[in-house]
Amino acid sequence: MPVLPRYVSSSTTLCATRWQRSSYSTAANNCVETARLSAGPLAVRDSKNPLGPALLFAPAAWDSFVRALRAGEFAGPG
Repeated sequence: MPVLPRYVSSSTTLCATRWQRSSYSTAANNCVETARLSAGPLAVRDSKNPLGPALLFAPAAWDSFVRALRAGEFAGPG
């Protein structure tokens, strides 16, 4: 099984990618954007730097992360 790269140095190399931003995002550009790639992984980039790098995650890993966020597993004290 081939190993997927963990990042790309410039998100512009991800051709024909449709980036999505959270509906909770504000106009301040202080969020991340995600894109499902045709090859399978999910890409994540900083909205303040759309030409910069993107991290790549296996879909199952990203889905697990989002479930943990929704369950409050990363909530701080108090």
